[in-house]
Parts: sequence; C-alpha cells; structure tokens
Amino acid sequence: MASITKINHIAVAVSDIESSLSFWRDALGLELAELRDVPAESAQIAFLPVGGTEIELVRPTTDDSGLAKYIEKRGAGMHHLCLETDDIEAMLAQLKEKGIQLINESPRTGADGKKYAFIHPKSTGSVLVELYQL
Repeated sequence: MASITKINHIAVAVSDIESSLSFWRDALGLELAELRDVPAESAQIAFLPVGGTEIELVRPTTDDSGLAKYIEKRGAGMHHLCLETDDIEAMLAQLKEKGIQLINESPRTGADGKKYAFIHPKSTGSVLVELYQL
C-alpha cells in the first residue's frame, strides 16, 4: 500500500516574484535557493527551503496558462500543497478506488525526473493537492 511520506512543498501563486520575495526572503529571512523557468508549465518558480520542505513562489510566464487563469479568477495566494509518496501509481489507484477525483489519471514526469500528479480540489475540501514521487 502506498503512503504519503512528507510535505514536499507549498506553492504560492504570484504575479511578481521580486515583490513577493520582499516578504519571503527579505522580511522572513528565507534563502532563495534557485529561480527556475519551467517552460512545460509556463511558469517561473522561486525555491525557498525551510525546515526540510520548500515554499515555492510560482509565477505564470504566459497569459493563457492555467496558473495565469487561476490568478485572474482567484487572485494571488496559496496555490497548492505538494505531498511526497513512495509509489505515485499505487497512490493514484488507491485514490481512484475511493472515488477521489483526479486531475491527472496517471503521473507526469517533470524535467527534473520527478513524477507528479494533481488531485482535484472538489475531492480535497477545496485544496489543490499535488503528489510527488522522487
């Protein structure tokens, strides 16, 4: 049986990474570990490690991306919670068996080799949840 092993990251949707860093980096003192463009997701991400996990500031790089539409509809703020699992395929199967609505029926693979899939907020109490397998 697959299990959740830890919180990988908390993603915050932002319109402007530099202005957001004035709080996360400058006021709180979190270190900016990396700023990465992710063309496959039409996003730019700032990675700020904290306590064995990360805060990710996620900015859309196109006006027609899902993230841009999300910010347009809901505004900037908490976007999703990412949980690591030891077996993403088995976890997705377990969730489907329990009637959980998935955005991704099977995992996608990022440029960094991580497998990921999203769970629909309709099944999670309105929280977008991402699953990761490293």
